[in-house]
Amino acid sequence: MAELVRGLHNRPDTDSDTVVAELAEHAAARIPGAQYAGITLTRNAKNVETPATTHHWPLLLDKIQQRHLEGPCLTAAWEEKTVHVRDLETDDRFPNYRRDALAETPIRSIMAFQLFIADESLGALNVYAEEPNAFGDESRTLGLIFAAHSSVAWNSARRESQFQKALASRDVIGQAKGMIMERYRVDAVQAFELLRKLSQNSNVPLTRVASDLVAGTLSPNGKAG
Repeated sequence: MAELVRGLHNRPDTDSDTVVAELAEHAAARIPGAQYAGITLTRNAKNVETPATTHHWPLLLDKIQQRHLEGPCLTAAWEEKTVHVRDLETDDRFPNYRRDALAETPIRSIMAFQLFIADESLGALNVYAEEPNAFGDESRTLGLIFAAHSSVAWNSARRESQFQKALASRDVIGQAKGMIMERYRVDAVQAFELLRKLSQNSNVPLTRVASDLVAGTLSPNGKAG
């Protein structure tokens, strides 16, 4: 498992979206009993996302959780624990979720593992099966290990992505400053101050203002090019 995660992280073209998608695929293939896998992400009590899924069913089940704000994957994310639904037909912990899940999907077994996300998000790695009692002790053990490694890999990829975006932003701001300095014969501090004022006056992020200047769609006086 660790070797798999290292391989994902060490690939030069791997971004956070690719990492999370491949982690879901490997979870479905490697955790005993799993037919499908998905990742549930929630940033607040009313917003549920599915950044990766191996099939339509996990996506639909997250939509049901969004609808009722209850379910095993949200509980795993919110309460920092593993949630095991052995048989959805008889499990009564999530009545509204259970009703709609039974009516709209063939899923009968679910195991959800909390993911430790570095920002304000909460997450869960989830595996699903159409047969009841599909997951046992080995599924739980491997799922916990997989979730731990997945958290590390995903957070690392997200940090790398954020770092690359920061580098790109710094570069475009530097280009815009250079253009202003050359055109108006001002120093770097004055050029940056002009960029900041353009950003404030237009209520547009500074990086976007700089990008527009470099692309020639905005002039330094704040007018569209």
